[in-house]
Amino acid sequence: MCPSQIEYMTLEQQLHEMGVNARKASRALARFSTKQKNSFLLGMADGLEKAIPVVLEANAKDMDGGKNTGLSNALLDRLMLDTKRLTGVVKAIRTVAAFRDPVGRILTTTVRPNGLTIEKIAVPIGVVAIIYESRPNVTADAASLCLKAGNASILRGGKEAIHSNLAIAQALMEGGKAAGLPDSAIQVIPMIDREAIRILTRMDKYIDMIVPRGGHNLIEAVLEGARVPIIKHAAGICHVYVDKKADLGVAEKIAINSKCQRPGVCNAMETLLVHKDVAESFLPKLGEALVQRKVEMRGDAETCRLISSAKEVTEQDWRTEYLDFILSIRVVESLDEAIQHIEEYGSHHSDCIVTKDKIASDRFLREVDSAVVYVNASTRFTDGGEFGMGAEIGISTDKLHARGPMGLDELTTFKYVVHGDGQIRE
Repeated sequence: MCPSQIEYMTLEQQLHEMGVNARKASRALARFSTKQKNSFLLGMADGLEKAIPVVLEANAKDMDGGKNTGLSNALLDRLMLDTKRLTGVVKAIRTVAAFRDPVGRILTTTVRPNGLTIEKIAVPIGVVAIIYESRPNVTADAASLCLKAGNASILRGGKEAIHSNLAIAQALMEGGKAAGLPDSAIQVIPMIDREAIRILTRMDKYIDMIVPRGGHNLIEAVLEGARVPIIKHAAGICHVYVDKKADLGVAEKIAINSKCQRPGVCNAMETLLVHKDVAESFLPKLGEALVQRKVEMRGDAETCRLISSAKEVTEQDWRTEYLDFILSIRVVESLDEAIQHIEEYGSHHSDCIVTKDKIASDRFLREVDSAVVYVNASTRFTDGGEFGMGAEIGISTDKLHARGPMGLDELTTFKYVVHGDGQIRE
């Protein structure tokens, strides 16, 4: 279709055209061998590596736009690309190419009494759409993971990263095409109209799954009236609970890392819970360390007594994903109260207990219903790369069919293959 024709198409017509093309591309991808898919991925990595100066120039436009619209420093950090970060993205694509192919795995084999052999085999999902905000590296992560799993991808990033996303996608498509990648295997929606989200969620004829990555408003916009199956990468209201039997030195390191290492991401701690028996000895010292790192603390009455710079917390604070240098703090009476707080206010993303008490840690692991639960480790490890997946398509806070960091295996479904030698059902 020539540009003049596209120019006069409505938004819905353009998106449906992308859906048709993605469906064709998904059928083509299903026929390619592991070696061919890896060749495409390595071509994409080469294409992005060569285009780093172009991508950085595009990202500078987005950064200027973000500053002009008042994005917080933490959100600007999510948006920002530099040579080191882009080199990491290139490396992640090559890592995905080196992973085993998730397609074709025989998950189970059953031989029935009548001689039928029934195999459950991993196959591509088909067409996967990813709707995301801020972080332009998602464009490359999502495209490469979908491709390795044999899926065509339709990517819709946020308006704040539009120049970066388009530049990255162009580099990936050009590099992949040089290696034989089919047209429309990777498509980025160039329109920032919010209506595009509504249309995508109703394109069940062409799209098999949508993964939204973003804040509450984005998730709600995707879920409203959706006809396509959704796996949510929802808010990350992550907690660290410092138990009465915690090593307080370890607890301080974990709390600072979970909050400050990169506050604008979904696995950063937003609420700290501290057992009353250690609050007196733990919170004043931690408060000093957080003040030095320019963290604004919002606490309950006991926290405000122990940390003079803390502001009074509100009910809404417990439910807020700050994505910034802001932390809610509560002193709790018991492990039971900590678990109850997490259940009431958490987002089922990542939560941690710091303790030397195995009975307490076992209860926490068993009773906290989150995608990832930790004992004595920072919540910042909830990440596809840190979990050995290379990149990730998102971190699911749902329970079906994927939960936690979504890698290659989670981008496949399965079918049953039945071998017989003439059996008929009586």
